[in-house]
Amino acid sequence: MSDFAGMEDLLQDFLQEATDLLSDVDNKLVDLEKVPDDRGLLNDIFRGFHTIKGGAGFLSATELVTLCHLTENLFDLLRNGELPLTSDLMDIIMAATKGVREMFGELGQGVQPHPADADLITRLQGALRGEVGGAEPQAQVESAPPVVEISPQPASVGAAAGEPDWIEMHAAVTGVPVASPAPTVEYVEPKSAPTPAPVSGNGKAVAPAGRVEESPAVYGRRASDRPGGQTAPVGRRVEERARENTIRVDTARLDQVLNLSGEIGLTKNRLTSLRADILAGRDDPETLHALDQAVSQLDLLVSDLQNSVMKTRMQPIGRLFQKYPRIARDLARQLGKDVELVLAGEETEVDKTMIEDLSDPLIHLIRNAVDHGVEGPTERQAAGKPAKSLVRLEARQEGDHIVIIVADDGRGMSAERIRAKAVDKGLITEEEANTLDERQSLNLIFLPGFSTKSEISDVSGRGVGMDVVKTNIQKLNGYIDIRSEPGKGSVFIISLPLTLAILPVLLVLLGDQPFALPLSMVREILPIERDKLQEVGGKETLVVRGEILPVIPLSRLLGWPLVKAPEYGVFMQTAERTFILGVDSFAGRDDAVIKSLEDFRPRGVAGVTTLSNGQIVLILDIKELLADVGQHPDERNVRSIEFA
Repeated sequence: MSDFAGMEDLLQDFLQEATDLLSDVDNKLVDLEKVPDDRGLLNDIFRGFHTIKGGAGFLSATELVTLCHLTENLFDLLRNGELPLTSDLMDIIMAATKGVREMFGELGQGVQPHPADADLITRLQGALRGEVGGAEPQAQVESAPPVVEISPQPASVGAAAGEPDWIEMHAAVTGVPVASPAPTVEYVEPKSAPTPAPVSGNGKAVAPAGRVEESPAVYGRRASDRPGGQTAPVGRRVEERARENTIRVDTARLDQVLNLSGEIGLTKNRLTSLRADILAGRDDPETLHALDQAVSQLDLLVSDLQNSVMKTRMQPIGRLFQKYPRIARDLARQLGKDVELVLAGEETEVDKTMIEDLSDPLIHLIRNAVDHGVEGPTERQAAGKPAKSLVRLEARQEGDHIVIIVADDGRGMSAERIRAKAVDKGLITEEEANTLDERQSLNLIFLPGFSTKSEISDVSGRGVGMDVVKTNIQKLNGYIDIRSEPGKGSVFIISLPLTLAILPVLLVLLGDQPFALPLSMVREILPIERDKLQEVGGKETLVVRGEILPVIPLSRLLGWPLVKAPEYGVFMQTAERTFILGVDSFAGRDDAVIKSLEDFRPRGVAGVTTLSNGQIVLILDIKELLADVGQHPDERNVRSIEFA
């Protein structure tokens, strides 16, 4: 049973707001390390932590309040100038915010957090005494963590101006006032005791709230079974939680949707009236003109409503970006590098369903840039570069696409070295390597098992990170490209559709059968003139502006018999290759509302859409079709897509 029975709504409100506050605190801590004397940043950090502590106190999350209070005391010393901010002290603070985040994970499971790591508590207490970096006496290491006394007060939590009030927020969301008064938290210095326990208001020892040592279903084994009685890390449990299925929407956008739906209702009534008139025999030009106007008005309103609803799915990508400065900072410290992560385009809006799927690829790219891309300070200075390296994470909208760029000013990549490494690992043959140009060679880093590291570490070397990046980007109907120059740095460019719900497509014909191709992969359309086709290695090719491109008939990709030679070509580009897709004709361009095939999905079919005439059209997954046939599609037998 949950430790928060009857408080689930309040708990979720707290976790949502507190998680955003903590991410903001982490980013400001990274900024503070660059400008330690910025009192404004310190005050913002202090207020954010104070708000988190207040909400935790109301939920009686004693251990979370304890950790927050110790960390808050450090911030207070810093902003009063009683303690200098050093790298070692920042490491302690970052460890504390990590501990707070892990406790959020336990709260998300509906249980009270376990005590913070004893070593972390000891380090925080030592820092408060000015003993940063010094070893603590053993007696201090084994001492009990600070005890928090909670006493009811009529005052509301989060007294600082502008801070959210968890009680009022709960009442506003649920419509039910919360009778329990907000607690105030009083810090009590720890006392050495063989069995530490919190103390209630009447002075009697009580079991800590939310202890779940007897709940192996949640934690796998009891805390007492672990070394030092500490809890297992909760990070994995947090990642395994269900996908977030809620979204924050600006009320102005909802108002727009409401207004449009009202206007559509009025137009519907007008159409109903005109229908009755026509059925009654009124077919004069005036009535028909009014019908035409009403239909045009409905078409315009439905289009506007569709766009407005799509905008409710859009979220600023800054909500995703905000966790990366902390990741880059921690990894750089671990590797002994001086790295600054620069963010740009945080206001760019992305489909909500993409944000979670983009998280892992961007983490891999940033870790790759810090670990592989940029050099250490000594190597950079020897190369005439500044000791501090820059990694840039940028997002921008280009037409109907979102472009995300991860760039570094590091050592860059050598296409020749990558080819040699791929051959050495047996990922490609020597003959295949000799046929690859520079761009294709750089793309070899996306092969499963590829790594330029000779030794495996806890950061990299297993050859799975970049494969994950490519796979996840392809799942979002996007592609990734690489630009790199040895000695100057590397740039990874991710291109994604603006939304996953509506897909711009090009409608092509094989005979009378239409198919939809993602427009994001189409570069241009051109006629196929038989006298200009050339055979290279027994395959038909066409030269387009000096580039030799293979011609692949769509019928061959689908496993259909080639009835006649294709008359038109679609110049297409994926992350791995460019080619010309041969088709019979075209049926135009459309914005397809994708409908997935739940029970049966033929390989090579991304989904279906319905045209304006009611005809159902398959949306082809070109990458999957190409994967089926390999480099030489006419040499493989593929499963044919049949129609009834």
